Amino acid sequence: MAACAAGAQAQAQAQGQTAPATSADSRPLKKVGVTLGSLGNPYFVALARGAEAAAKQVNPDARVTVLSADYDLNKQFSHIDSFIVSKVDLILINAADARAIEPAVRKARKAGIVVVAVDVGAAGADATVQTDNTRAGELACGYIADRLKGTGAVIIQNGPPVSAVLDRVKGCKTVFARHPAIRILSDDQDAKGSREGGLNVMQHYLTRFPKIDAVFTINDPQAVGADLAARQLNRRGIVIASVDGAPDIEAALKADTLVQASASQDPWAIARTAVEIGVGLMHGQAPASRTVLLAPTLVTRDNVKEYRGWSAPR
Repeated sequence: MAACAAGAQAQAQAQGQTAPATSADSRPLKKVGVTLGSLGNPYFVALARGAEAAAKQVNPDARVTVLSADYDLNKQFSHIDSFIVSKVDLILINAADARAIEPAVRKARKAGIVVVAVDVGAAGADATVQTDNTRAGELACGYIADRLKGTGAVIIQNGPPVSAVLDRVKGCKTVFARHPAIRILSDDQDAKGSREGGLNVMQHYLTRFPKIDAVFTINDPQAVGADLAARQLNRRGIVIASVDGAPDIEAALKADTLVQASASQDPWAIARTAVEIGVGLMHGQAPASRTVLLAPTLVTRDNVKEYRGWSAPR
């Protein structure tokens, strides 16, 4: 994970063809605005802490304002307006809606602010830093395919239609397509990215399908909810794999649950890389690519004791 982040940092230093939002100058990083999906999600808490740590490393006096959009597009528009009024130098945005946020992003860039999207894309942003979500889906579903020895009935428990989720599902389906004896029972139910959603959708599946061998959930909260639903109905023998590597999933992998694996993201590395790219853009240095993908790693029951989770000191 650290090597991947270092590679992304080196990539971010390279010159490219993308024009920066502002003219080249040497102004210091004084203010950073961060607007995230929900600070009720430990992933975004870790990302926020990573952003603050990275900004302070650039300038110990930098002020970092972190706001929770609660997946509300209108609230995120207001956040960006407030950042413009505050004259921040850099905005990190986890877009509630990757396309609909574009007018606000362009307004910020017109005001001379560099905008870097984190975790998911944001139309009009100078750059995007995120996990290689396609690869994350491949890792989790590759684990399922191996555990099932290439045959069985599986569920893809879907989520909100953002780029990260779409890519995870795409990667999962690519793996399952290599195994003709794996049958996808359902792949179109949105569990809302939450534990409650994972619980409710899984209850529906368990009632509908008498035999389920495995479930891929697009994130860890849904995996925890799916596991709870299965255990409530005394349905054992189901392999659950997901994406995130969250603290809850660390606990689940160490306990008697159906959760067997998670393709881990590194929110600290995402935030650090985003700040580095943003500072480079402030100084007229465009990244070699407008999208930087950090590689996930697979956390399982076998290696969870060695896993350096989101809360580990950096």
